[in-house]
Amino acid sequence: MRVVFDSNVLLAALLFPGGRAATAVENILDGRDDLVLSPPILREILSVLARKFSRDREELSRVAVVLGEMGEIVNPSRRLTVFRDEPDNRILECVVEGKADVIVTGDKAMLALGEYQGVRLIKLAEYLFIIPRKMPAAPAVSWLLWRPETGLSGTTI
Repeated sequence: MRVVFDSNVLLAALLFPGGRAATAVENILDGRDDLVLSPPILREILSVLARKFSRDREELSRVAVVLGEMGEIVNPSRRLTVFRDEPDNRILECVVEGKADVIVTGDKAMLALGEYQGVRLIKLAEYLFIIPRKMPAAPAVSWLLWRPETGLSGTTI
């Protein structure tokens, strides 16, 4: 399944390595699903990490490399204006260009849409439930050892 994660899902995976968002990323790393990203999604993630979590350039560069290697980067060719919140429109553009099957988000406005051009918008919990997944007590692969209090400490991809 081709999946677009809302930036908040990827941020949660970065900030809480043992959480449900990190488990979703494990599904990508294990090859169960394919992640689709776009430059605007990557920019939003890096911007939030820099502004709200005071990450330096080296850490941000490392995150960009890891995310870029994890998924397929698409460059949307058309602009959409479905939502008032512009970053949400960038998610839809990525979905259309990358021919994704599902958007995983916690955004209420996006979830209220339910579906866009045949692509379902679902919560993280639903994504983890729709296809049987292994749910280890701790992530089997620590894709990014990120600690909010200490910062980026390494990768083991």
